[in-house]
Amino acid sequence: MSYKQTTVWDVDNFEGKSFSEPGIKEAGLWIKRGEVIAFPTETVYGLGADATNDAAVEKIFEAKGRPGDNPLIVHIDDQKQLTELASSVPHLARQLADCFWPGPLTLIVPKKEAVSEKVTAGLSTVAVRMPDHPIARALIKEAEVPVAAPSANRSGRPSPTKAEHVKHDLNGRIAGIVDGGPSGYGLESTVVDCTGEKAWILRPGGITKEQLEDVLGKNQVGISGWEEENQANITTESPKAPGMKYRHYAPEAPLILLNGNKKVILNRIKQEQNKGNKVAVLAVEEHKRDLEHAADTFVSLGSINNLEYIAAQLYDNLRQADRTEADIILCETFSTKGVGLAIMNRLEKAADAYEK
Repeated sequence: MSYKQTTVWDVDNFEGKSFSEPGIKEAGLWIKRGEVIAFPTETVYGLGADATNDAAVEKIFEAKGRPGDNPLIVHIDDQKQLTELASSVPHLARQLADCFWPGPLTLIVPKKEAVSEKVTAGLSTVAVRMPDHPIARALIKEAEVPVAAPSANRSGRPSPTKAEHVKHDLNGRIAGIVDGGPSGYGLESTVVDCTGEKAWILRPGGITKEQLEDVLGKNQVGISGWEEENQANITTESPKAPGMKYRHYAPEAPLILLNGNKKVILNRIKQEQNKGNKVAVLAVEEHKRDLEHAADTFVSLGSINNLEYIAAQLYDNLRQADRTEADIILCETFSTKGVGLAIMNRLEKAADAYEK
């Protein structure tokens, strides 16, 4: 599928009234007509289509080059819409929705039969979230339908946190882009499976395990892939949530994660340069003085004391490193406490190797 021109609506100054913004009204109309539109959320830019229209949903997969067994998240404008998609709303889901919606939290619940199998990859569950972004909410309201929306990038690439990232990956492949400026959290939503007696984090994100435990209790929250009890969630043919089965977020140059001190990184830089490779290094600002002179390119991730900022800039920094002439990208690693868990989840999904 191709378009002669991907329309861009600049609505960066939007103040929350959809009826006063022609760009949002037009983009919403296009979604109604079965087209695919990229738009900002508080996490990353999403690639949205009418979740009730199979042909429209199929355009998402075509534009991204996304495998059909990778389910989509359905975005809603009002918490009441959850009952239109779910055959039942478990108590865990209600507790979390009441506490964290609107916000960067996706809940997996049993689906109604009417929900498209293209959206759910044939699963008996559906992933739903209510974004906390005025443009996203206004667009869903204008479209008058629930909107299925994965990240607005080519499948496997770093997710887009700016409209220019979307245009780079998908120009000519989608109908339009709603440009609302940079996104906020910079990492996709936390995905929580609420279909059992315990809440399982299938993908970490802006809402941390610690925050979920504050609401549900420490023994009521697990992490898929980190605790043996839940390994079944990641070995099924169709994953329950996006980001579980396939490689994601990857730059074009090989990405190597180094779990070590500055000396380890400096030694690896020299090894690669001795092979004739140009090296880009992603590291915290505190290590800049020691590493910048050795690397061919140094990209500061931000201060180690501000993991929220590092998370928000991570995909942009991966893309920045990829725009250099680097043959290989080296990146330091982080603690998995708090939002560090989401950062490391994305880096491990993107990496060619993790040298612990």
